[in-house]
Amino acid sequence: MHRPEGPAEFALKETSPNIGAGAVMRDKLSCTYDLVEQMQYLYVRVVKAKELPGKDVTGGVDPYVEVKLGNYKGITKHFEKKSNPQWNHVFAFSKERIQASLLEVVVKDKDVAVDDFVGRVMLDLNEIPKRVPPDSPLAPQWYRLEDRRGEKAKGELMLAVWMGTQADEAFPDAWHSDAATVGPEAVANIRSKVYLSPKLWYVRVNVIEAQDLIPTDKTRYPEVFVKANLGNQFSRTRASQSKTINPIWNEDLMFVAAEPFEEPLVLTAEDRVGPNKDEILGRCVIPLHNVQRRFDHKPVNTRWFNLEKHVVVEGEKKKETKFSSRIHLRVCLEGGYHVLDESTNYSSDLRPTAKQLWKASIGILELGIISAQGLMPMKTRDGRGTTDAYCVAKYGQKWIRTRTIVDSLAPRWNEQYIWEVFDPCTVITVGVHDNGHLHVGEKSGSSKDSRIGKVRIRLSTLEADRVYTHSYPLLVLHNSGVKKMGEVQLAVRFTSLSIINMLSMYTQPLLPKMHYIHPLSVVQLDSLRHQAIQIVSMRLSRAEPPLRKEVVEYMLDVDSHMWSMRRSKANFFRITIVLGGLIAFGRWFDQICNWKNPLTTILIHILFIILVLYPELILPTTFLYLSLIGIWNFRWRPRHPPHMDTRLSHADAAHPDELDEEFDTFPTSRSSDMIRMRYDRLRSIAGKVQTVVGDLATQGERFHNLLSWRDTRATTLFVTFCFIAALVLYVTPFQVVFLLIGFYVLRHPRFRQKHPSAPFNYFKRLPARVDTIF
Repeated sequence: MHRPEGPAEFALKETSPNIGAGAVMRDKLSCTYDLVEQMQYLYVRVVKAKELPGKDVTGGVDPYVEVKLGNYKGITKHFEKKSNPQWNHVFAFSKERIQASLLEVVVKDKDVAVDDFVGRVMLDLNEIPKRVPPDSPLAPQWYRLEDRRGEKAKGELMLAVWMGTQADEAFPDAWHSDAATVGPEAVANIRSKVYLSPKLWYVRVNVIEAQDLIPTDKTRYPEVFVKANLGNQFSRTRASQSKTINPIWNEDLMFVAAEPFEEPLVLTAEDRVGPNKDEILGRCVIPLHNVQRRFDHKPVNTRWFNLEKHVVVEGEKKKETKFSSRIHLRVCLEGGYHVLDESTNYSSDLRPTAKQLWKASIGILELGIISAQGLMPMKTRDGRGTTDAYCVAKYGQKWIRTRTIVDSLAPRWNEQYIWEVFDPCTVITVGVHDNGHLHVGEKSGSSKDSRIGKVRIRLSTLEADRVYTHSYPLLVLHNSGVKKMGEVQLAVRFTSLSIINMLSMYTQPLLPKMHYIHPLSVVQLDSLRHQAIQIVSMRLSRAEPPLRKEVVEYMLDVDSHMWSMRRSKANFFRITIVLGGLIAFGRWFDQICNWKNPLTTILIHILFIILVLYPELILPTTFLYLSLIGIWNFRWRPRHPPHMDTRLSHADAAHPDELDEEFDTFPTSRSSDMIRMRYDRLRSIAGKVQTVVGDLATQGERFHNLLSWRDTRATTLFVTFCFIAALVLYVTPFQVVFLLIGFYVLRHPRFRQKHPSAPFNYFKRLPARVDTIF
């Protein structure tokens, strides 16, 4: 059943960028930059200088280099009192913006008032060589410095200058001319970067028992529980049912840890001595690098750990010399699970933690991030709206970040990246963000990178070896409704290395086998996913340049579990769409039974008789019919990847109050009257759901009461019917019975009655337990 996807402005658009894909055959395993448009750059590598003359009173020099090309100027860092400095700094000038014919490289001496001129090198752009990888890097050369009159000066400068493209290995770390307005302290924030998520492990702590605990009050039965924490994660067992100094729990506590392990596992045995008052009976610290790693379901060895009890003496903690208490634990790092940091509905990686359990890759995913158009201004600078946009893509453990295009509403990145694919039923996520860390004191005043929009592409919807070039709408939901923030142009290619291996993946479990042998509860998975997201966002925010916490959380959908009236309606309509086929079949069958089209009904009678007389044809006919439907629908198969559907998301018809509730903080920050109104609305909806659940329970109880003798007369009728039916079926061929039932169901309307049938009336009269609840 097809549903329109919303207004045309929110639709996916196929594009035809000037890319090299398909022009010539290339090695599938090599990243050839054929999914993006080539961009020409002038590269200037300033390596070092020697024998620079002294300029200040002491005879020293504080040198730095200024690279000038027309109106663009790039500067290296300066050195204190160094006549032989080394910079090894690369500058990249976009060929589209070059408006000069000479390149000027000037060496200057840093001074308090005015920087002194040391010397310069002038190069003609027409004589600069071209370089295309995989050519070796161009060897730098020594150039004699000249003074302002063009005469030889003291000192030499080593340079390498060439024309190249964004495929050059110097491109990611180069200073770019389109970021000339960015200060030197923020240059690191605009560069492209590849990040790797930290390796995540589940930590399972099986708290078995403790021995010889020493409570302060020995006249009462202790209520002992164990509290465990790992970094910012906390969990605890229930109070032991055996209220003795040797309590038993046998409970599992689960945590998430990331390599390298920085925080130890800390367990504390505590006694509940009163309301909100706990006494610490002992404590043990377990470094995670000493913990056994488990790759299958076999139990690990248990260990006894001493519980160290502390006493406070004059404000200082001192360990007691006597360690009589101990705790029995089974602690392991679970390598057979996949630590979920994404929703399983659109996860990009499903492999277990342990690399020993990984299978061979089945393909290669290549993504070309070409450009964006029509971006909305995200901040105000110099009295006008502007955006400093960059893209982030996440697939598996690999995150990529493009360079930031400064002050542009139509940025062109033309950067290409590659991933190994281990499962075709995974999703790549591409997000566009505004960089809020380039200029100090700009009016946006935000220290966060604003979200512009994101795109998800499921690999299983892509045909192998085909290049998909589309412009994806960037849609963001605001309090006022869904808003288009612009479009991002992407080129995607999924290359299969082995069609057999890829098809075999469809028969494998979605998650590693430990998720099915020792499954974790839904509540556990939700809590552990939240912990994993916090760890990943914290680690990536410490990189250079940092991948901000708000960016990581947006890409990982940290708030996808929060209540949303809009999302609830969307899921309800999804169910109605799924059930639409069954409803249509029911209507068609009702028309057959009521002889709306006599010819069709007669044909159904003939088909029914054939299938009853030859039942061995039922399954082959069913599978043949399904295969023919699939072959017929192949003509109308989707030719482009799916994208955000505003109508299916119920975003175009959501009430403003529903959106305001969805964007409310947790806990809420709204007024009490607003909360009361929303609570009453939720109660009304919950009442309807409660009624539906009660009706389902009533039907189930009636079915159960067929043989429960709750209503003796009803059960007597059912038992008598079953006995007579058994005798009839023993002596009557099954095909005859089936024919009679079929003819009865398909009987002509003149033999039908308007009121319900006797079996239906009988079932409705069966008792249920609804009259025994308050």
